[in-house]
Amino acid sequence: MLTRIEMEAYFREAAEHCLPGLSLDCVVIGFHDTQLKVLLLRWKGTDEWSLPGGFILKTESIDAAAQRVLTERTGLDSIFLHQFHVFGEASRYDEEQNWQRMGLVMKPDGTWPARTVSVGYFALVDFAQVKPSPDALTDECRWWEIATVPDLLFDHTHIVEVALNTLRTQLAWQPVGYKLLPEKFTMPDLQRLYETILGRKLDTRNFAKKISALGVVERLEERRTGGAFKSPYLYHFDRERYAQALREGSLGLG
Repeated sequence: MLTRIEMEAYFREAAEHCLPGLSLDCVVIGFHDTQLKVLLLRWKGTDEWSLPGGFILKTESIDAAAQRVLTERTGLDSIFLHQFHVFGEASRYDEEQNWQRMGLVMKPDGTWPARTVSVGYFALVDFAQVKPSPDALTDECRWWEIATVPDLLFDHTHIVEVALNTLRTQLAWQPVGYKLLPEKFTMPDLQRLYETILGRKLDTRNFAKKISALGVVERLEERRTGGAFKSPYLYHFDRERYAQALREGSLGLG
């Protein structure tokens, strides 16, 4: 479990090298086994979880800070990031309750900012390429299914909800399929991805017709094998047509 001394040392160093009162929180989204997943950190010596994030160095931009934090947490050098919201409420969460959950008797004096504004990002990543790594304040970094995410520290549960709502409303012009699916996928894979994000079922025949009409995928002369049912064809994205569809905002499919 973190001690008060460790927390004070961490925030003292942050106060020296980082912008005061400004942080970032990242909702890292992956898709695996037909489930949408989010990357979380477990704080040292506790069963409490939070989003990856951190402070912004005085010498870097906010976007560069987000890329740095997520490279450290995922092992990926190139990550699709989208800044989706600024969380600047005067009182974002119950501080006393938060410190109790972290096992601290009281918050560190003079090191924790009186108020912190957080810039929210969501990242779309290939689940199979991520190598989760904890930071200095945490013991574990791992994927959670969206439906089973626990009550998070700080206001991070709210941040996840806002990120997902933003992703749903921007589904037509964000590279969701291209970033979350592997290079080769089946039409049911793509449909399940959209259904998971939207939180509802889509008509299979209409979905396939819409995707085919857009011309954003190409069917390969390969089938997925090893399943209990007939082997579906594999597809890959036509990058040029996909990019065009994003510019036109025609990938909502809802």
